[in-house]
Order: sequence, then C-alpha cells, then structure tokens
Amino acid sequence: MSRIVQLDEQTANMIAAGEVVERPQGVVKELVENAIDAGSTRITIAVREGGLASLTVTDDGCGMDSKDAVMAFQRHATSKIRTQTDLWRIHTLG
Repeated sequence: MSRIVQLDEQTANMIAAGEVVERPQGVVKELVENAIDAGSTRITIAVREGGLASLTVTDDGCGMDSKDAVMAFQRHATSKIRTQTDLWRIHTLG
C-alpha cells in the first residue's frame, strides 16, 4: 500500500515556502534524516569531490514500494502528514 500522498493546496501552503537544498551537505542531511526515519541501523555515506561529482547514501531502513517511488517526485508529496493538524504531531526528522 502506498504511504506517500499529495497534500491539498491549503496544507501545502502552511509549510514553509519550500525547503531548498543549496549545498551537497544539505542533500546528505536530508538523506540521513530519511534513513533514520526509515528505521536504519547502518548508514553509509560516500562523497566524491565534495559531493559535486558523486554523493551516495546507503542504508538498511525499510524502503518504498514502487507506487511510493513514483509519488515521491510529485509536488507537495509526503508520507509524514495528511492534514493540517498533522503538522503539529510530526515526530520524525525529515
């Protein structure tokens, strides 16, 4: 069953104007937080040329199913919240 959903416009607008990742370390932070949220106990980070040539984060957390993998690239898609009230109940990092 897919866990990622697309937020309605009103809920999406309540979230900060959008988190923009400006540097490779921001990408690493986001991916490590996702790995922790996925229950990972082992996280490996490989970086080449400061992350400009290559950046890989590998973990042993629970992954996504194929529907979630597609949905993850949609605008305002998340597995963390469904409604506006969920914004005040988030207990995850990413």
